[in-house]
Amino acid sequence: MGRQITIGTRGSQLALWQANWVKSALEEKFSDLSVELLIIKTKGDKILDVPLAKVGGKGLFVKEIEEALLDGRIDLAVHSMKDMPADIPEGLCIGAIPERENPRDALVSRHNLPLAELPRGARVGTSSLRRSAQLKSVRPDIEIVSLRGNLGTRLKKLETEDLDAIILAAAGLRRMGFEDRITECLDETVMLPAVGQGALCIESRENDPEIGPLMAALNHGETRTVVLGERAFLNRLEGGCQVPIACHGELSADGGFALTGLVASLDGMTVIRERLSGPAAECERIGVALAEQLLAQGAEEILESLKETDENNNR
Repeated sequence: MGRQITIGTRGSQLALWQANWVKSALEEKFSDLSVELLIIKTKGDKILDVPLAKVGGKGLFVKEIEEALLDGRIDLAVHSMKDMPADIPEGLCIGAIPERENPRDALVSRHNLPLAELPRGARVGTSSLRRSAQLKSVRPDIEIVSLRGNLGTRLKKLETEDLDAIILAAAGLRRMGFEDRITECLDETVMLPAVGQGALCIESRENDPEIGPLMAALNHGETRTVVLGERAFLNRLEGGCQVPIACHGELSADGGFALTGLVASLDGMTVIRERLSGPAAECERIGVALAEQLLAQGAEEILESLKETDENNNR
């Protein structure tokens, strides 16, 4: 008799692609394993007519799936790593991080114009405060238009809502076969990615003897090192999904690790950015140290003002 496990996932096309990728990878590596998917609707999926920042940022796309993991309805959860809050509920852990896809942000332009050539006052769609703050920093003339919905919906809105361009994660476009829609992969000097962007998070219960070997088989050591460094940076800043925080790490051939981090004001007028490097084995220490540098340079005041705004919006 073969083993059977259940993966919890959101129901969007991209989420299902990711969950099915994990299912196929597991069934290929473990011939006695049968994997089924359970679609779970999250708060972020239910509220589509309000900007994410006004809904409340932490755990919007993961909380209900994590509850199913804790109560045993599912054995694994597959998330986009960039949707994962800094804090993970007690009893759960990041079981595996497979090899990362392209982490950069992509501009999809209606007339195939790169960011630098968009007309003055161009309308650009994004639901991310991180993206909009960095856009305003390099192109203060641009009008930011709130953009919600799944990948297909956002691509349609480029036409139907009279937008000049939209910004999406390159990883999602590549995974869904829309790579040909990318006008420009934005350089990290212009648009630093979200923590964990392009990586998957396979979440599991801690110390589960049945699941542990499955996670070990899917984990990609180099990606895990980089992402854990980025998440240590996020955790020190106590950042949720909807805060203008960006971070990206890179490994070098000689065992080094370099991390670039950024905190920006909502209007893009203040951007605090630093880079720190050290041994890859100290990735999490480097993440915390980089966050401390930014806090000392004014990021603390930016984050406190955002927290006050968030509390006022939720009263």
